[in-house]
Amino acid sequence: MRVTSNMMNSQLLLNLNRNARTMNHTQVQLATGRKLNTPSDDPVGITYSLRYRAELSANEQYQDNVDGAVSWLEFNDTVLTQTGSVMQRLRELAVQGANGSNPQTALNSINEEVKQLKEQLVDIGNSQFNGKYIFNGQQYDVKPFDFSTGVDGVLDTSGAALVTTDDGLVNYSVGESVQLPINNTGNEVFGGTDADNIFKVIDRISTALTTGDTTGLSGELANIDTRTNKMLTVQANIGAKTNRIQLMQNRLSDLGVNLTDQQSKTEDADYAELVMNSKVQENVYSASLSVGAKIIQTSLVDFIR
Repeated sequence: MRVTSNMMNSQLLLNLNRNARTMNHTQVQLATGRKLNTPSDDPVGITYSLRYRAELSANEQYQDNVDGAVSWLEFNDTVLTQTGSVMQRLRELAVQGANGSNPQTALNSINEEVKQLKEQLVDIGNSQFNGKYIFNGQQYDVKPFDFSTGVDGVLDTSGAALVTTDDGLVNYSVGESVQLPINNTGNEVFGGTDADNIFKVIDRISTALTTGDTTGLSGELANIDTRTNKMLTVQANIGAKTNRIQLMQNRLSDLGVNLTDQQSKTEDADYAELVMNSKVQENVYSASLSVGAKIIQTSLVDFIR
């Protein structure tokens, strides 16, 4: 078969383009630091890469959820600690009022502080975290103890004992198919329809102080104690959830490191190897250009000379 000049030129250009593409591919990997830049680079590897990216994205969202859950639980724990302080003071006042040696004026003074404690509990019951009422279940956008202020500037809390909060659970997704309820309802904390509903207890204490009923005051001490114990149980439950969330935090952190390492092995390029290959390919391309210049230069005119 006769080899023509056009055939030689075409083959030369084909080889030059092939060498240029190979060199460009290596330089792109050097520029990006990744060996997978297009699906054609490694069809199997790109499948794993996309899977790792999806899992990393989900893991990051779970970590954000866990951080939010920890903050919610810590806020709840702080609020319940404040509630415990109010309960302790209420019991002290009930014991003090049950002492039969107090004149009515002293009982009236105690009653005024009891009313203030009730307002404090109402304020705690309306606690918000990130704009959400923590003691109203899934209706966290509704104020549970929504009372008006009288003309004298005093909050009317007479209906606090009748309030029933929403019992819905606020679930945080903290892992694959793992949802953790992180809220405690107002009914659990303050009593709902229970006989030891703290607002009912305070109303009875206030009435007993007004009438000088020391026997009635003594009878409410047991209700204060049972309600306090229930609040402590709720707080202990919060502590248990916090411990579990922290374990989830550690697990998700370890999983994130593992997934990142797997993604790096799949996507990241070996920079030292790429630099070496790039130099070799540059030399090959330069040699191709040099040889090609001599081949293309040869023509019929050169022979005529």
